[in-house]
Amino acid sequence: MWPSAIAVGVTSVLWYAINLNIYLVIALCSALYISLGGSLTIWQIYKTLPRDFKGLVRFIKLTVKLKHAQRNNLSVPKAFRIIASKNRNKVAFYFEEETWTFGQVDELSNRIGNYFASQGIKHGDSVAVFLENRVEYVCLWLGLTKIGAVPALINYNLRLEPLVHCIKVASCKAIVCGAEVQPAICDIFDREEISSLPIYVYGPREEEIAIQGGIDLDSVLPSAPTTVPPQLMNVNFIDNMVYIYTSGTTGLPKAAIIKHSRAFFAATGMGDMIGLTTSDIVYDPLPLYHTAGGILGVGQALFAGIPTVIRRKFSATQYWSDCIKYGCTAGQYIGEICRYLLNMPEKPEDSQHKLRIMFGNGLRPTIWEEFQKRFNVPKISEFYGSTEGNANIINIDGKVGAVGFVSVLFPAVYPVALLKVDEETREIVRDSNGLCIRCKPGEVVITL
Repeated sequence: MWPSAIAVGVTSVLWYAINLNIYLVIALCSALYISLGGSLTIWQIYKTLPRDFKGLVRFIKLTVKLKHAQRNNLSVPKAFRIIASKNRNKVAFYFEEETWTFGQVDELSNRIGNYFASQGIKHGDSVAVFLENRVEYVCLWLGLTKIGAVPALINYNLRLEPLVHCIKVASCKAIVCGAEVQPAICDIFDREEISSLPIYVYGPREEEIAIQGGIDLDSVLPSAPTTVPPQLMNVNFIDNMVYIYTSGTTGLPKAAIIKHSRAFFAATGMGDMIGLTTSDIVYDPLPLYHTAGGILGVGQALFAGIPTVIRRKFSATQYWSDCIKYGCTAGQYIGEICRYLLNMPEKPEDSQHKLRIMFGNGLRPTIWEEFQKRFNVPKISEFYGSTEGNANIINIDGKVGAVGFVSVLFPAVYPVALLKVDEETREIVRDSNGLCIRCKPGEVVITL
């Protein structure tokens, strides 16, 4: 009965017009019968209270960190320097047979920032970063942000027109090209908007630089100062940090600007919400030019001091072997990675790792339990988010098939909602008053 006749006649008209008590009329008729949700809401609260309380505690912790960063104007490189100063000799990144300490990452990124500042790159200038995964990739964009530049993280698989488009749309003032992808730049060098830019070639190579007029970055960086670039003081929490591009599935890639504040929220939020600690080691085999690998993954090292393993490219055959080799306790996935792993022939390494959690998005509910059982992964934290979006949710309790949750008890703490969308036009459906319509539990959701 609709929730008990509006909580017994609004608590019998406030117990005959304000002559209350009787324990404030049984706590205002049990908070208007749990805010008019009735017994269903009571049941929902009972089932979700432990999860919601855990989420609330972690969200408060995250909020305190964000407020501290905002109050102290902590841009990403400033926040990293605090971590690095406390962990100079601790391993920040593993890559193949290399180990990089926080001190080494800090010094190389300082050299990079100082060198590019000497070449005229200034606050707000964009620089194309076009190379394969390796630790120097992180040092490169981190160093550029130390002088307020805005690296454009370009997919190293792009060629010809899409590559030109990504460089142009970000108004890049220079290009840093990995030695391994020089042919891609040579193919577009006849375009004036490319040949007119300074092009720096970075990384090991066996032959001479193939790009006409290309500058050997490896030979000039050793003479650059390792001191903190003075421009860092003027790099702010709300400044633009990097450009990250959409995948381009519906046209040319679109450049999404990521501010320092958002990168801080995304990476710190991920680590805090899933309960990562400095005793963990994160396995990140994802492309560093995308948010998942480049911000959420390496961000655990930059913002929290958690050692992170970087892989040049994802390998289904080496995923578990790598996790064993480096002693990883947390692993990343995205898209169909879990299906690829599940399709591999079974081998002893499948369950000999130390992973206690995997996090990412795109794990199909139909293979979730099979994946967990075969690979002995205690917990999976699936999340929803997009590079250009403004809302995120995450599964913090490992519930099979869940992409996240909206609290029943504390909905105002993180006010997100699923809205109805027209399947044909993909426009938001509105009611007769022009308002959006919330989805109800059990309704089918389509991906936009």
